Order: sequence, then C-alpha cells, then structure tokens
Amino acid sequence: MTVESEMFLQPPSSIDDNSLSNSLQFIEEMTINTDPVQERVITEILSQNGETEYLRRFELNGATDRETFKSKVPVISYEDLLPDIQRIANGDTSPILSAHPISEFLTSSGTSAGERKLMPTIHQEMDRRQLLYSLLMPVMNQYVPDLDKGKALHFLFIKAETKTPSGLVARPVLTAYYKSEQFKKRPFDPYNVLTSPNEAILCPDSFQSMYTQMLCGLIMRHEVLRVGAVFASGLLRAIRFLQLNWAQLAHDISTGTLNPKITDPSIKECMSKILKPNPELADFITKECSGENWERIIPRIWPNTKYLEVIVTGAMAQYIPTLDYYSGNLPKPCTMYASSECYFGLNLKPMSEPNEVSYTIMPNMGYFEFLPHDDSSPITLSRDSPPKLVDLADVELGKFYELIITTYSGLCRYRVGDILQVTGFYNTDPQFKFVRRKNVLLSIEADKTDESELQKAIENASELLKEFNTSVVEYTSFADAKSIPGHYVIYWELLIKESSNPPTDEVLNKCCLVMEESLNTVYRQGRVADNSIGPLEIRVVKNGTFEELMDYAISRGASINQYKVPRCVSFTPIMELLDSRVVSFHFSPSPPHWTPERRQ
Repeated sequence: MTVESEMFLQPPSSIDDNSLSNSLQFIEEMTINTDPVQERVITEILSQNGETEYLRRFELNGATDRETFKSKVPVISYEDLLPDIQRIANGDTSPILSAHPISEFLTSSGTSAGERKLMPTIHQEMDRRQLLYSLLMPVMNQYVPDLDKGKALHFLFIKAETKTPSGLVARPVLTAYYKSEQFKKRPFDPYNVLTSPNEAILCPDSFQSMYTQMLCGLIMRHEVLRVGAVFASGLLRAIRFLQLNWAQLAHDISTGTLNPKITDPSIKECMSKILKPNPELADFITKECSGENWERIIPRIWPNTKYLEVIVTGAMAQYIPTLDYYSGNLPKPCTMYASSECYFGLNLKPMSEPNEVSYTIMPNMGYFEFLPHDDSSPITLSRDSPPKLVDLADVELGKFYELIITTYSGLCRYRVGDILQVTGFYNTDPQFKFVRRKNVLLSIEADKTDESELQKAIENASELLKEFNTSVVEYTSFADAKSIPGHYVIYWELLIKESSNPPTDEVLNKCCLVMEESLNTVYRQGRVADNSIGPLEIRVVKNGTFEELMDYAISRGASINQYKVPRCVSFTPIMELLDSRVVSFHFSPSPPHWTPERRQ
C-alpha cells in the first residue's frame, strides 16, 4: 500500500457512522503498515526541513533516507537545542529548525533552569493533533455504546501564557488547543458534546471557570454520560470545589440568578440562556451535598455516568483510590498519550484497568526511535559514540526504552524523557506501557521535581536553621495525593545542638515557603495560579528515625554497604514508620512568588 501524505491529516469534518468506520479503518491502515509509514514520515520531514540551518549542520547533502539521517544526526536533549530556541524566541525568523514559520511555543511541563521548556511548533501541527483527537471516540464507541445520546462533563481550563521577546506566544499545549480555531469552531460531533460552554473553558479566572462549568454540569445532570478532567487530580479538585460551593450553586439554580462573583461578560451572557429557576433541582443538590457522606457522589449526582475520563497512569495512579471512593469504582479509561513535543498515540483497549493501560503509537504522528533503557546500567550519550537506536517496528516485547522523537516542527532525535515498556503489538505496531518520566522524584499534577532540585530547595531552607545551630541530618519525601489538592510532604530529621534554643514553629513554617520558592516555575504556577497543588508540608521526625528506616530496609534484604536513604517514599510500611515518629507538622504560610513572565 502507498501511504500518501494527505492521508496523514484527515480528521472527519463531522461524525457519523460512516466516519466512525473510516476512522477505525485509518487506524488499521496505519498499524498494518507501521514501518512503511515511518519511512514515509522521516522522508517527508527531511524533505520539508532538509534546508534548515539545524539539519545543514550535519551535511545530509539533500539525503532524505533514514539511514543517512540516523548516521549523521545526533541524539539531543533540550539543553543542546536551547541556543537555537532562544534565537527564535528573540526574533530570528530564518529557517533554523523548521522550514515553516514557528507559530508559537508550547511550554512543556518539564523544566530547564527552573523555567518551563519552550517547544517550537507550526500551524500544521494543530491539524495533526486534531486528527488524533478525532480517533478517540470511534475507538471508545466500540466498548461503550450510545455515547452520542448525551453529553460530557469535562472540567477544562486554560492556563497562563506569556510572550517571548519577539512576540511569539508561549503557552501549554492544551491552552493552545482550546484557544485554537480548530477547537472554537469545531464541527458538531454528537460524541463530544460538552456541558461546559466555550466561554467558561476560555475564562482565565480559575474560580469563574470552575464555578460555571460545575453549574452547567449540575443543570444538565441527567444528560451527563461521562465525567472527567485532563488529570485525575483535576477531577478531584472539581469534587472539592463542589464540597465548598454547593450552597451557592444550589441558590443560583433555585433562583435562576448567577453568583455575583461571576463577572466575566461572555459567561454572564451565555449563562442567561442556560440558567432558569429550578427549586426541585436545588433541593436535590442540597440533600446530596449537605451531609457528611460523599461516597459515590459522582453517580449520585450524575446517575447516567458510564465512566470517568481522566489520566490515571504514571504519577496520576496515586489518585485512583480517592477516585474510586467518589465514583463507586466507575471505569477510568485512559484514551491517549501525548506531550508538548508531539502527540504519540491512543489506547485501543480503553476500558482496561489503569495498571494494564498500553498505548499504540500512531506511526503517522512523527518519527519515533527508542533508546534501550536499563536502570542498572544507564547509557551515557556522546557525539563520538552515538547509541544504537531501535526503530518503532523493531522494538522487542517486554523491553524498556526511552522515547526519542523527530517531528515536523523541527525537533530531531530529541529525548522526550519518557520511559516505556513494550507490552504487545497491534498488527505490526508496538504497544507501550508508560512507566515513568526519567529522573522525576515528586509530582502532583503537571509539576515534575527531580532529586537535585529537591536537594537544592532543602539546602536553601536549611540556611534559616543556622542561627539556631541546627541542621538537617536526613530527609525523604512523598507526594500526598489524599489531600485535595495534593501537596509535597518532606520528612526532616534535625540535629539540634542547643536544646535550649530550638528552631521555632514560625521558622520551620518559613522553611516550607523557602523550599517552595526554590522549586521550578511549573510547581509555583500550580500553587499560585492553578490551585492544583496545596502548601508544602515539613514533618519533623524523632532523632534516629532514619536509622530505623535503614534497619527496616536491611531486614527486607537491602545491602548495608549499598543502602542509600530513598529521597522519595511510597511503600505503606515505610510511610507508617515515618508518620509514627513525627514530632511536629509545619506548612508553608503563604504561596510562593510566581509570575507568567519568564526569567530567561
């Protein structure tokens, strides 16, 4: 079969039974022809971008075959690309990375020098992303029928954006999508009718946006067939919002008047057409929400809910027990795998259990290579001895790999930082389990904190202890997903050399804030603007606690010679040991500083 490039970008203009069938046929054609499609993709990318400054550095001399590409173009990280990205951000419009003009930057949830990474993109990429979105419901429709008979209550939000010195917008990928013409003027799709009006989704004020989306969801509660947010943590924040605001929401529904805190003119206009007095519904909401028991609150309020649509893989798995409590164990399908750099693929068995989720990478989305990964013997990359990468069609079942991508937007052999495991094949196309982000220690939502960053934050906070002749002897951490929103917990064992002058509660609380000020901009945005992360907590433990931790690890078979204090813990017996030794609790007294403006 010849896979023409036009086939790569064909989202249906409207959804019907015929287009559902076409979408499934498209998936079949892509996955049957994995390697030919990949070969075509790299040829197209090199034909399009071969004369860019970046590729000319490697003297491809017009070659568009993947063998030449793989032999001459190095594997890179973000830091390798940063000088070129900064030139584009500062206004250089020459074809540095892409032959097409860079339309905007997508801000990655990963960071460099404490700031979000800037990923260049082109207008054409929006169509490619839209294509992947168009495949999700045709797949889901095979497992959950009649999703075209109701609506989706999805809590969707835009996030803060900024501009580079040249005026290019820099914003998260989903914010870019929600603000795009493809989203705002999307064709009617009976499988994707939202209860949330665009005006609420696009409102930059997080309270007004959440309030309006929840209000609409309550008004249309019998029409709701699925409830979701992007991340599991986002849906839990929506439930917490309902717990805090149900009385005002019920008042609005009873009287048909809108909360005066909602001041956005476009929201007020659209809600004037939706909000009508409904005392019966208001009484129902009051009855359900005023009691102490919130178990199964989702199906109680939205009785026709068939499943929750949230990401519960990777760091989000920690929220599954809480979601099960609120939803009565409703299914939690994970439908797609994507990042700021590239959209990758979809889950062809979306109703599988979260710990069994595998994604099929669609070979038309970019050119994919894989670096074999082994935690016990990490590979050091160098220009002199480039690693042997494996093509998409040649990965081996059960093995672990780091994902390397080449995109139409100009990323070439770029290390995304995701560790994947091959779980099977669909036709000739491999399926992958997302294992983890490389080097990430703590994560609540979009934030990613690594060990060196946590170490630096603790060093900065420890400066406050010096006047008390006190130091941090040992520490570990965990991401507490039981609180809503989740928050970082840091266990400290202190050496207090002057027992008559211990650090005060006020100082230890300030240590929490200093740590937060030291963390990256994604974390601080979650704390300040998105309200997706709660105040950081320090729990001071008794002296000798970390020796007990070592004794426990050795009793379970750890080598005394090789034992290292884990900088992040999640194993229940260890958490119980630590919590049983806590002598004081301390929280950040105020949010850290954050502004949308970049520091670099």
